[in-house]
Amino acid sequence: MASHTDSTDPSTLPTPATRAGREGLEALLSHPGKALIGLDFDGTLAPIVPDPEQARAHPGAVPALAALAPKVAAVAVVTGRPAGVAVRNGGFAGVPGLEHLVVLGHYGAERWDAVTGTVTAPAPHPGVATARAELPGLLDRFGAWQGTWIEEKGGRAVAVHTRRAADPQAAFEALREPLTDLATRHGLVVEPGRLVLELRPPGMDKGVALLEYAREIGAGSVLYAGDDLGDLAAFTAVDKLRATGTPGLLVCSGSEEVTELRERADLITDGPSGVVHLLRTLADRMP
Repeated sequence: MASHTDSTDPSTLPTPATRAGREGLEALLSHPGKALIGLDFDGTLAPIVPDPEQARAHPGAVPALAALAPKVAAVAVVTGRPAGVAVRNGGFAGVPGLEHLVVLGHYGAERWDAVTGTVTAPAPHPGVATARAELPGLLDRFGAWQGTWIEEKGGRAVAVHTRRAADPQAAFEALREPLTDLATRHGLVVEPGRLVLELRPPGMDKGVALLEYAREIGAGSVLYAGDDLGDLAAFTAVDKLRATGTPGLLVCSGSEEVTELRERADLITDGPSGVVHLLRTLADRMP
């Protein structure tokens, strides 16, 4: 079982429960200049809220990142959100110490670099717009699941949330099959999350984004922290890196809703506050 961080003691650095996790932590601390810090946004740097548009980074997240980033090779926020939205909601732009932060948005389809302050991305998949046009009619046919709502993701993905429904889990399960059928008809895939079903193009996931970026910068070690089903692909990417000799540390941001992530993690934090504590403590321990 993964060990837990203690966010009450600012000097405590937890010991990972697995040998691979301990080796990953040792590598991070021994050679920080070669370390890649990969982080999910919602549920990891920002608390989960009923309306994702209102999600904001934990108050301690940016200061912790600004202390840590100059000591490591790179910090990458890997998110399903549009890169610009994550930058805005995270408050990452123009922060001293975060000059080399990157945000890999839409599972890596978009990239924002703090150095330039610009987002680069290919053209959106046409299936997203056509599937989005059909969603209202599909949801109307499931009138018993009132409270579901659609989140636009910059034309690159679209998500249906059930957290506000009278029975969120029942709505989630009832919509999974029809949304999968809709996605398939338009050349998309469905990514389930914490009471959310996202329709997006295939070949986009956090694992691909993390692995490509780690190889781009020649990372000597990798930490990845996440909280949701979409982060499992990033965990698998770290496992692949470990198998080829790059140490890694897997961190679960305290989600009780995603047991598989908890079971695979080397460390479990107390949600975003625990992640902030871990980042701050790492920064304090690095030269």
